This record gives sequence, structure tokens and C-alpha cells, in this order.
Amino acid sequence: MPGFFRVQEGIDIAGRFYSGVGNIRLLHNKCFAPVHVRSMWVKDAEQHGDAQQLRDYMNSCILSARQGTIMVSPFISPKEKEVLSVLLAEKLPFILLSDNGFRDYYKPSDALFDAVAEGRVLILSPWEHDPDKRHISREDCVALNGMAEEICTLSHS
Repeated sequence: MPGFFRVQEGIDIAGRFYSGVGNIRLLHNKCFAPVHVRSMWVKDAEQHGDAQQLRDYMNSCILSARQGTIMVSPFISPKEKEVLSVLLAEKLPFILLSDNGFRDYYKPSDALFDAVAEGRVLILSPWEHDPDKRHISREDCVALNGMAEEICTLSHS
């Protein structure tokens, strides 16, 4: 589906506008859930050797996705990236929030490319493309996690 690689502008989600690449029909799903691994869970696992809460949360994300929930996240932290890896490996659909907009001829790399081509992914960005953007800021991370939560309210609309 070459249309999945065309940058779509002005995607209105809960009153916020995004540009996107991928399968916009994923927004019509009935159930969404954020993937947001809390840093306190990671710290507890590292400091106290108790990773049960962290494992339970990550497993619940995968189980929800297997049952048809569209997972939504910027997938920034290492543990969130582990969830993303499983979603990609199991060919489960998800929405990825990007910290930078899209060039005119944007193509995602590697496994993400295949997932977009197969219609399993929608990549969204609330910001214009910035060719000089090198690192994501803490403020960007917090904002993107908030947007993921916002998108997940669609399941209640």
C-alpha cells in the first residue's frame, strides 16, 4: 500500500492536529491503551531486585495488544522499546508518536518500514519536521506521553 507512506497532514485527534504516515484507519479501533513504563518501576527493579511490577505491566501491554487493543506510545525508554520490539515481532498494530515531523519523502527504517507497508502502524507527530533536531528533550517526552494518553481517550468516545 504505497498510500501508507504518503505524509498526511491535519489529522485531528481530540482537537489536536498531527501529521502522520501509515494506516490512519487504526484510529477507528474501539480500544486503545498507552505504553508508558514508569521510571519508578525500573528503579525499584534495579535497586531492590523486584522486577515483578515492571514485568507484569510490560506483559499486560503485550496481552492487550494480542486481544486487539491498539497500543499508543512514543516508545522512548528502553523498556518501552522492548514492548515495541515484541509488537513488531508479533506483527501487532500500534500507534507511534514521533518527536519530529516528516520530510516530504519520509520512509521509516527497517522493521518499522515493513510494519507501515503492511498497515500495522500509524506514526504521528504533532510538530513540523526539523532537520536540525538531534535529541528529544524531557519536555518533549512528557508532552508525547500526554498525547498518547489523550489519543487513548478515543476508546471512550
